[in-house]
Amino acid sequence: MSKKVDPLALGNQVCFPLYACSKEIVRRYKPFLDPLDLTYTQYIAMMVMWEEKSINVKNMGKRLFLDSGTLTPVLKKLEAKGYIKRTRSKDDERNLIITITEEGENLRKKALSVPAAMGSCVSISQEEAATLYSLLYKIIDGFDDLEEE
Repeated sequence: MSKKVDPLALGNQVCFPLYACSKEIVRRYKPFLDPLDLTYTQYIAMMVMWEEKSINVKNMGKRLFLDSGTLTPVLKKLEAKGYIKRTRSKDDERNLIITITEEGENLRKKALSVPAAMGSCVSISQEEAATLYSLLYKIIDGFDDLEEE
């Protein structure tokens, strides 16, 4: 007789280990981000800024999977710290452009050690990390496909 799988058992949910892992990773970032006076969300916003230099709020929200209600307070804090500048587009007042400042660029140098420090906290190989990355983005891309239908 086959054992019946309980679809509501926590241990049978793919989403739960993703949730728990995400929470734990964010928690473990804290000691590396505290000296930079950044939260995890501010850190990933700055990562986008280090790549893009200038981006509108809508596109940053898409990159970070954050809505404007969550992103706006993060950007206001980063602006107050002098890392970014927010300006309205001359072509469309509704379009808010975020630009990295020199101070924001200098912060990048201080943050260079964070990825390696975090990497030492995670006990998977480079190959496993690449596989995990690929699988996670496969899930994310699947959600995007569902929204388009």
